[in-house]
Amino acid sequence: MAIITYEKNIDPQGMTNPQGRELIDHGTTPFPVAFYHDDMTEDPVAWHWHDELEAVVVESGTAIVAAGTEKYMVTAGNGFFVNTGVLHSAWDVDTTHCMFHSVVFHPRLVGGSMDSIFWQDYVQPVLSNAMLKSIFFDASISWNQDALDAIECAWLNMAKKPAGYEFEVRHALSRLIYLLATHHPPMQNRPSEKALRNGERIKAMLQYIQEHYFEELNTAQIAESAMISESECLRCFRSTIGTTPIQYVKQFRIQKAAELLLTTDLKVIEIGSRCGFQEMSYFAKTFRELRGYTPTQYRKIKNSEASS
Repeated sequence: MAIITYEKNIDPQGMTNPQGRELIDHGTTPFPVAFYHDDMTEDPVAWHWHDELEAVVVESGTAIVAAGTEKYMVTAGNGFFVNTGVLHSAWDVDTTHCMFHSVVFHPRLVGGSMDSIFWQDYVQPVLSNAMLKSIFFDASISWNQDALDAIECAWLNMAKKPAGYEFEVRHALSRLIYLLATHHPPMQNRPSEKALRNGERIKAMLQYIQEHYFEELNTAQIAESAMISESECLRCFRSTIGTTPIQYVKQFRIQKAAELLLTTDLKVIEIGSRCGFQEMSYFAKTFRELRGYTPTQYRKIKNSEASS
């Protein structure tokens, strides 16, 4: 099966605006939904968040998905949902070659205006449910399978675009929201103040890194962006993302370098410099550690695969 790829319009100087929201256009203003066919082996999903809702079905392999304070191992045939504003990421498990279908859509696609019954009785309860930051869809559970079918129906209609596909996409995603609203009614319990505070701090620090990754960075600068101590910064990163601030910076720089290698004709040495690596030997070593190839090999192999 050929891999279908879709341009995500990623800003080469960062993925978020000054408020920390992802700078990717998911669909259009008249039809605010987009679909992607992602290969986790080649392009893990870095930590980010966005205003849109995201629903995913894993096609093959196994992915680790982290969303908010939850972490799931998602195998083929299962999937997950991520609510608006929730920090999340995903990566392949070893070498399972995980592929998944994702649909990213704005709530207004199915809710219409805020005074409509669809928004008030179904969409808003999902958006405001503090206990529904994310959910793992297990295909062995009947209503979860219904949700997975709805996601796949929306994705296939987006991919094939038959006459009137927009209605089918909206219907399928409305079905998904209905299932979430009816099986996860709002609860009185809320995440702890500590968890909410950590989430906001991480967003601020990731925003700072994404805006300054091409500069020299240290833990003190990253901590200062969230107005916390270095020790609190380290604790926050470890408890929320599972890594250190500097390791995240390194991973993010390599992600941006990989994008530039495949989307520009810039020389490798210039790409390394643009992505914050002052020594090319260290750039090549780090790139090989995280991607399995040197930058030059990566560009050659991936461009060859794309043209075959």
